[in-house]
Amino acid sequence: MRDYPWELASATGVGSHPGEDALLAMKTVFDELSLPYLPELPARGVGADMIGRTAALLVELPVEVQPTGWRFSDRPGRDFKRARDHLIRDLDMLEEVSQGYTGPLKVQICGPWTLAGAIELRYGDKVLADPGAVRDLVDSLAEGLAVHLADVRKRVPGAELVVQVDEPGLPGVLAGTVPTASGFGRLAAVEAVVAADRLGRVLAAADFPIVHCCAPRVPFQVLGTAGARGISLDAKLLRREDEDRLGEAIEAGTAFFFGVVPGVDTRLPALDVVARPAKELWRRLGFRPDSLARQVVLTPACGLAGASPAYAKAALIRCREAARVLREDPESE
Repeated sequence: MRDYPWELASATGVGSHPGEDALLAMKTVFDELSLPYLPELPARGVGADMIGRTAALLVELPVEVQPTGWRFSDRPGRDFKRARDHLIRDLDMLEEVSQGYTGPLKVQICGPWTLAGAIELRYGDKVLADPGAVRDLVDSLAEGLAVHLADVRKRVPGAELVVQVDEPGLPGVLAGTVPTASGFGRLAAVEAVVAADRLGRVLAAADFPIVHCCAPRVPFQVLGTAGARGISLDAKLLRREDEDRLGEAIEAGTAFFFGVVPGVDTRLPALDVVARPAKELWRRLGFRPDSLARQVVLTPACGLAGASPAYAKAALIRCREAARVLREDPESE
């Protein structure tokens, strides 16, 4: 069986947390999870959002905020600096909280195709509209990610890094449904082979890359071709027609991060309900039950930015407890 960085019966979060207390979020993930991660707190404003946080990693491609969103600029300005400051403060806190830690640690970035569909060029169209600009973005992101990971390794020398690349926009890129900057048209669909190649250049900067896609119609074949060693998704969005692709990926050793707990405040499901989607899928596809708790990691369905701090913590704990069910009784109903 393929080796994975995390221990048997692990749980983790997708990335985002509510509120503005980064230290509290950091302590929560290290206290409650065997696969902790670097939390993101978009409520802090410009630069703490998914796009701005990752844009702060880009090399020689500074960004700024315009009324329509993030746009490339001629030189680093206030918005770029604010995004960098958020990230550096979070890394300082990570270094403080993780003193003496050894084990897996997950960090998240926005993927190149979701970035390309969100950031505008200097003249106003989206990066996705210009294949040359997409190549430049991919190269810049891959280089920036490598620098970022080197910094994290220096701060947490005992960590084995898992890199989550968030690509909620990838299905739309492949389907040609991403709107133009004006909103009146749609940008041309990107061929699957091109999408896999560009994504793969970014994934190659990580030792253990996984791709998170919480949208319907996860492109399993593209992610596998790109080199993803794990796929993170919302279990409720899986369709029976996805199961052939899922089975091929599982057989190839791909890890799956199944989102099984709502990401916003609600009554949390019972443990057996949380664990059921993974157990039933494994049984239907005919895989050995003893591989389930190794190859599957349980998570909330998506980020927790829209939840309360108390619920966010409770949701992570419920995922952790349900993951133990996979180990202790993988064949039960």
